[in-house]
Amino acid sequence: MWAEGAGPRPLFGEDADEVVAAALAGDPSDVDRLVREYRLLRQIVDGARAGIALLDTDLRYLYVSPHMAVMNGLPAEALLGRTLNEVLPDVERPDEVLHAVLRDGRPRELVLEGRTLADSPYESRVWRGTYHRLEEDGRVLGLVGIGLEVSAPRERQRELSRTNRRLLLLDTAAVRVGTTLDVDTTCRELTGFLVPELADAASVELIPRDGPDERLPEGGSLRLRRVAVTSVRELSARVRALGAAGEYVDYQPGSAVRQCLESGEPWLGNFSSDEAFSRAAPSADRVSAYREAGIHSGVVVPLIAQDRPIGTLTLVRAGDSPAFGREDVVVARTLAERAATSLAKAERFAREQGMALELQQALLSEPTFPHGDLEVASRYLPSGTGVLVGGDWFDCLALPGGRTLLVMGDVMGHGVEAAVAMSHYRSLVRGLAASGHPPADLLCEADQVVFAGGLDRVATCLLVLVDHAAGTCVHASAGHLPAMVIGRGEGPFLAPVPVGPPLGTGYGRYEDASFPLRPGCVLMLFTDGLVERRGEDIDDSLRRLTGIPLPVDRALDEVIDTVLAVLGVTDAEDDVTVLAARSVESR
Repeated sequence: MWAEGAGPRPLFGEDADEVVAAALAGDPSDVDRLVREYRLLRQIVDGARAGIALLDTDLRYLYVSPHMAVMNGLPAEALLGRTLNEVLPDVERPDEVLHAVLRDGRPRELVLEGRTLADSPYESRVWRGTYHRLEEDGRVLGLVGIGLEVSAPRERQRELSRTNRRLLLLDTAAVRVGTTLDVDTTCRELTGFLVPELADAASVELIPRDGPDERLPEGGSLRLRRVAVTSVRELSARVRALGAAGEYVDYQPGSAVRQCLESGEPWLGNFSSDEAFSRAAPSADRVSAYREAGIHSGVVVPLIAQDRPIGTLTLVRAGDSPAFGREDVVVARTLAERAATSLAKAERFAREQGMALELQQALLSEPTFPHGDLEVASRYLPSGTGVLVGGDWFDCLALPGGRTLLVMGDVMGHGVEAAVAMSHYRSLVRGLAASGHPPADLLCEADQVVFAGGLDRVATCLLVLVDHAAGTCVHASAGHLPAMVIGRGEGPFLAPVPVGPPLGTGYGRYEDASFPLRPGCVLMLFTDGLVERRGEDIDDSLRRLTGIPLPVDRALDEVIDTVLAVLGVTDAEDDVTVLAARSVESR
């Protein structure tokens, strides 16, 4: 590659014009060099795993790399001399941006989406490409484009978004459905929760338990009691006309509800024809009413308790709502299983109303309400980068003596394991908080319990004990960012606090610090996703946060919205969790 005693020689020289001129003058060594460089460059371009294409000024293909041809599902010869729209009309590319590159020479990055003729497991494929202008002697020749397919990560991001939504939906249902041991109340909670979160209308029908024979009949109509029904406002009148709560509905053999009960499996149908609708409906004479309501898709899932069917949960969508899919069936079935368990308990323990409330409170996943002298607001935003659900959590615990404990934590990592670990940490802090110990002692106890229990994920945590009567806040940190204080007549600042190691290390040594709690001041606890940015020093990030002008008299939700908007966290690389609290002035 280079002569003895000489330095490294570049594989490709920068004196291209001189070499070409010498080759044209007949210098064999320069001709050999040009041939060698051309072969190497062609090998690099043809062998690249990225798609590479050359376009003329009319955006017609002049060259297509082998990998680009494979992505398109066409041989290179079929593309040459033609535009993308001519050969692959199902691929969307903003050509006006390419014309801008031809005009001003500034490279652009684009996202292309659609379908090619190549086989693909994705309904719609996505590519990210960069385009540069090619010139010679001041004359524009065309463009070179380099593209990579990003269909797989984009599909994973969509799937993760759906999974996060399902997890949040199920987590919320744990505190809203089954709060009593009353059958009718539980059914109303279930349908009320599902509309409009998952359906435009929902109903629960139960098998009557009045007679001695509870078996499903082999023939004839099956009579069920409609215990609860909920719909969006636009459908309320039409849905009530089809059967209100407390009424009995007869289902014909072969109907969707009958199929679901007899098989014990969910039923999913999108009604493309009246014939299919008439078979799935309770009776054929209801089809016209369903059509007038705009109903076009339905899901029926069984309510099974102790291995026996007790009824069904029916969901429908109407108008412009999308048809149900398999993911919706999974969510509905999971919720139905939980609801069926609550219903079974209600039948068995109808006289013990208090037990149901205690059981549901044990499953609470939302913060409890603070004392009346403290108002709170919170916000959780999942990561916009497609990573799995994270381990952020927050809490607000009312303690004896008029004190309130604010909690903000962040479990290391993402995914199901982090979410499970977060649940352990949250339950642990809730249990320890009842002791009334100061924040530093609570963190020490939590650290030792987690370490001894072998939980393999550490977590940062900030505890702020608000004592409105004393006018003080006592806080301690286990590797977590400090709280921001927003007071009247002064700019936001971070409350100084000694920082100990994260929870779960077994080396926890934590110290309390305190600061005065002035009437009307706002405390803001947050996870690092709010402020951390790639390539930016955390101190600079925190200074940007405290530099935001935030009037304390605005509603807490507005204060949080302002912070999120100024920091631009809509596409943050990590989950963002914020808890704001404000002392209420005595009247």
